[in-house]
Amino acid sequence: MATIKDVAQAAGVSTATVSRVLANNAPIKPETRERVLNAISQLNYRPNLIARSLRVQKSAKIGLVVSDIRNPFFTAIGRAVEDAAYEQGYSVLMCNTDENPEKEELYLNLLRDENVAGVIFSPTQQFNIAAHTYEGRMPFVIIDRSVDAKEADMVLLDNVSAAYELTAHLIKNGYRKLAGLFGDASTTGQERNRGFLQALQEHDLHPVGVHFVSPRIQQGYDATLALLAQSDRPDAIFTSNSLLTAGSFQAMRDKKVSVPNEVALVGFDETTWGAMVDPPITVMAQPTEEIGRTATELLFQRIQEPSRQTQLVMLNGTLIARESSARRK
Repeated sequence: MATIKDVAQAAGVSTATVSRVLANNAPIKPETRERVLNAISQLNYRPNLIARSLRVQKSAKIGLVVSDIRNPFFTAIGRAVEDAAYEQGYSVLMCNTDENPEKEELYLNLLRDENVAGVIFSPTQQFNIAAHTYEGRMPFVIIDRSVDAKEADMVLLDNVSAAYELTAHLIKNGYRKLAGLFGDASTTGQERNRGFLQALQEHDLHPVGVHFVSPRIQQGYDATLALLAQSDRPDAIFTSNSLLTAGSFQAMRDKKVSVPNEVALVGFDETTWGAMVDPPITVMAQPTEEIGRTATELLFQRIQEPSRQTQLVMLNGTLIARESSARRK
């Protein structure tokens, strides 16, 4: 196995120069950097990240804790975080909590024991209660869900405005009997419900059904069956995440309900399947690339400046109107 001394000898530089190229923390002549990188490639040299982290008292790893890895939203976030971290020479340890506060506590403690440089995560509702116990223990950035933590940077979507816009789109297209399915696992569902109700109230409308359920496909399926079976059946269903959207769409397909001729459907988050089914699904797309990269940048800033003032970054969604909410005939 090649060593840093082998790289230095092959490139005709000192081991200190090789270290500076690897750390990317000092000015190096372009031609020198190129010689070092070529030597690293030819020798297939892999730096000892554990030894390096011990020397500088900082790990070259960060943690990413998500509530449900099956949700395409978090998959996209994970890719953006990994890309941004890799560019800075960091690797990412991903953990999945399944909205379970016990698993969340287990993984946060595990990441702390692993001496990660910091953590990006979407917390459970119960984290609000325990947030103060983690403040100061390691840098972290909250994504997707707001919490009451004084030392936490947060990157969030303006859920109220996004839900309002999605609901207003349905109303504009002639739908009047709207029902909503909202996740019950976090503040996100509550905020999207507020935007949903606000749009209805401004148009003197009342929901024909509001269900707070676990944000999973099966729960979306079951709740939609209940809505379709009620006497005052909705002419449009609003869902607050892509898994609920998938469950709702499957229920209408199984019941042979025509979308949107009988019941329209809209939801949150752009997915591969949403644009490919018939009819394609209208969604409020979240800027997952921007969320992941912004969160990673804020984490690295926090690592470098632990005492800096916290930041709240509020982003906007993008309405992608498709045939599942076409104007009512």
